[in-house]
Amino acid sequence: MLGNTLAASFIWGINTLFLLDAGLTNFEAFSANAFFTAGMLIFEIPTGVVADTLGRRASYLLGTITLAVTTVMYWLLWVWQSPFWAWAIVSVLLGLGFTFFSGAVDAWLVDALQATRYQGSLETVFGRAQIVGGVAMLSGSVLGGVLAQATNLGVPFLVRGAILVAMFIVAALLMRDLGFTPDRSEGPLRATRTVLRASVRYGLGNPPVRWLMLASPFIAGVGIYVFYALQPYLLELWGDEQAYTVAGLAAALVSGASIVGGALAPWVRRLFRRRTSTLLLSAIVSVLVLIGLGLVQNFWFAVFLVALWGVASAIDDPVHRAYLNDMIPSKQRATVLSFDSLMGSGGGVVFQPALGRVADVGGYGASLLWSGVISAAAVPFILLSRGQRPPADTAREVTSETPA
Repeated sequence: MLGNTLAASFIWGINTLFLLDAGLTNFEAFSANAFFTAGMLIFEIPTGVVADTLGRRASYLLGTITLAVTTVMYWLLWVWQSPFWAWAIVSVLLGLGFTFFSGAVDAWLVDALQATRYQGSLETVFGRAQIVGGVAMLSGSVLGGVLAQATNLGVPFLVRGAILVAMFIVAALLMRDLGFTPDRSEGPLRATRTVLRASVRYGLGNPPVRWLMLASPFIAGVGIYVFYALQPYLLELWGDEQAYTVAGLAAALVSGASIVGGALAPWVRRLFRRRTSTLLLSAIVSVLVLIGLGLVQNFWFAVFLVALWGVASAIDDPVHRAYLNDMIPSKQRATVLSFDSLMGSGGGVVFQPALGRVADVGGYGASLLWSGVISAAAVPFILLSRGQRPPADTAREVTSETPA
């Protein structure tokens, strides 16, 4: 978590500025991001099947090397001032790299916790991961912004590629699959069909999981746009579009909020009997904050709202992951988790270019206002999941196996 997030966050604070500096419009920049999420949408299930058949470690290794190569390709596109179609292709391949992680890493962790008979809540573990990720994100986003200010917008991408290569070596030496034995008895196509059937059964075929997944496009899909739109929006409020360190502040705020949210998540979870109560609270706060961000014109008040949005999102994440993991059997865990990520990516594909166009026409404030309105659509789906009254909604500790 530390290495991956550090690598990724080196460019998070300046990514939108990087794309605009390459000659793309707001619409093209967020469309490039949409192609990235389209790549995640396309490859989520196949790479989830890789994790459930070849193993979580194999999936992780493929992800690190794919991301390292495509990150360098992104830098080359910037150097060459390449046309939009080239950005679209490489963005899809970047999405492929990330799909090797989504589902696989969580599945690897939960399987190991069960194998070692961990006694405790998943929220606590995911909360700690959120804290570690927040520290890495805070460090990487600030350093990335400072590095871009001292050199140019391309150097953080090269640093990210180097860290990913280092993580590949670390994972190859240290990472092992605990509590999970890859099933290689079937051929690739047959194994894909087998895992997909079971995943549909335990995913979309399971009502509380289905409704939670249908909330993901409105939470994760909008969240992707908001994260990247905050960079130029804060620069606009600050009044200096070349202040890359201030752009890094947007990512740093969200990462700092991740640390706070990760620490608060287990505590907030204890305040409510049901996990869905925490998810509802987070969703409603996020809606109100995004609408507020769209209306404010003061930089420091906007900074406060960004931090509040980050904390609400950070509290949601460990609880969402714990709730979902407690409803999925081990053998299909990576694929079902990947499917949940796919739903979020699907929202990103639709909402990013649409909200980018709103930003072109009406400004970033208007796009953030609409982000709040769209994300409100997640609330009814969370309520529908809650209405199924699954045992996972009130679970407190890691379960040894999810009932069919």
